[in-house]
Amino acid sequence: MRRSQRKQEEPDLGVLSSRTLFSLQRELFTRLGELGHPDVRPRHGAVLAYLDEEGSRATDLAAQSGQHKQVIGTLVDELVALGYVERRPDPADRRAKLIVPTEKGRDHMTKSDAVLADMEAGHARAVGEQAYAEFKRVFRLVVERQSGHQL
Repeated sequence: MRRSQRKQEEPDLGVLSSRTLFSLQRELFTRLGELGHPDVRPRHGAVLAYLDEEGSRATDLAAQSGQHKQVIGTLVDELVALGYVERRPDPADRRAKLIVPTEKGRDHMTKSDAVLADMEAGHARAVGEQAYAEFKRVFRLVVERQSGHQL
């Protein structure tokens, strides 16, 4: 049996996760583009998905997203140039900077949350509310076990 055929007939957790992620990203970023944010790309999710409205440190974004701090720095540079975030001094530590969403960034975050909620509601309708809630509960446990971090 060819490997690709085996993965199609019995996809493992990695295949299922990647198919879900790529499909979710494709729909999310297409819809966000239609809602006025065509310049944000899936890679920017490493910042925008974890960013607090009051601001986050790059080291925290790196830890939460699983990306290296240098990668986060590059993504923040891109998002600053696109007008989604700005760097500000951290009031708790003058040496540190906070990555803070701009008005454009907050609009993106709000619309992204709404699109994802709509996508999840569609899945829940398709498979049943209880089944989807149980899926999310179990998937969260698997993610926590695999990553070693409690969500």
